[in-house]
Parts: sequence; C-alpha cells; structure tokens
Amino acid sequence: MSERYRGPADLPQRIPVFPLSRAILLPRATLPLNIFEPRYLQMVEDVMSTSRVLGIVQPEAGDEESPVARTAPLRRIGCTGRVTSYEELDDGRLVISLTGIVRFELTDEVMLAKPYRICTVSYERFLSDLLAGAGEEEVDREALLRALKAYLEARRLEADWPAIGKTPTETLVNSLAIASPYGREEKQALLEAPDLKTRAEMLVALAEMEIAASTRDSGTTLQ
Repeated sequence: MSERYRGPADLPQRIPVFPLSRAILLPRATLPLNIFEPRYLQMVEDVMSTSRVLGIVQPEAGDEESPVARTAPLRRIGCTGRVTSYEELDDGRLVISLTGIVRFELTDEVMLAKPYRICTVSYERFLSDLLAGAGEEEVDREALLRALKAYLEARRLEADWPAIGKTPTETLVNSLAIASPYGREEKQALLEAPDLKTRAEMLVALAEMEIAASTRDSGTTLQ
C-alpha cells in the first residue's frame, strides 16, 4: 500500500464516499463491510472498474446508519480506502474489505447522475498518513496493552495475546480505534487525532472511563 500511494498525485481527488455512522477507517488498517443496498452495490462495482478507492465518512447527525438523503450533512474529515478483498454472495450481497490509505478533508460535493455521493477531497493536512509506521516510537505501547487487558477482563472477553504481541504498533492502535465500540463523537475524535501517540492515549483514556463506569454501575472494585 505504501509503495502504491506515495503522495496525493497517486490518489483520485474526486471519490465516491460511503457515509456510515460509528464507522471510521485509518491508514493501513482494515475495515470489513457487508454491502447490500443497491446504491452501494453500484458504488463498489464502479470503483472496482476504476481506482478501487472510496472514502468512509461519518454523517454529521441523525439516527440513520447511512442517510438516504443526498443533502444529509457529512463530517469534514474521513479516510480513503482501497478495496483489497471482494466476495460476491449468492443472495446478491458483497463482502469487501477496505484497507486505509490516507485521511482527507471534504472540500466539495459533485452532483452526478449516480445513486451514491461523490466528493472532491484534499489530502494535504494528512500527508504523514502515507508514511508507514510514522510516530510508532512515541506510543506508550505498554500502557495501551495494560488498558486493553483491563478492558477485556472487565467484560470477560478473550484475546489472542501472542498475535497482539507481534502486531506492529501502528496497526494495533489503528485497528483498535476502528473496532472500538464507542459512539460517533468518540470515533470521530479517534479519526481526527493528529498523530498515533495522541490516538493511543485517547484509546487508553476511553478504556479507563469505560472500566470506571462499569465498576460504579456494578458496585464492585476491580483488583
């Protein structure tokens, strides 16, 4: 991915966008998607025949997972992804995986005769996203792992710790941010974090708040 996309010139400036509440994408991390709406089935078919690149962006507000209205306001910051896995199911659905490339800022929306939304984007604010592993050395990996362990234990969940131990820090932080169960404001804050260190610190803080809240609700103390 880093070899394919070295700068803004390697990426389309006009991309289809998939508005999806409580979903974010981050560089070199993967987001699986189950596509079933006709508008997005066409979108995926179209990008597969061109750049294979689309954008994930959250709606500004509302309860819909993916607003139908073309006028629904969108967040200004999202992330481009390349379709790196594609499977057609017998019932007509598509199961795809997007691998994140670089975050973007929406600059304009293009009105074309397509059932999905297309926007002009700028990558200039996020060029460091194109550098694999940028900022890894600044992350307190041990603090992140301690918070993850406490979070999972509080919910009686298991993890593949040998695999986690081998996961590069950038992949670990960005994958945890994508998979985190938080609301759209927290997810957007994780997306917009200026660097990997800040994103990791936010994950630790959010986990600690969740643990503290669950402890208060249960009336117990974690040992």
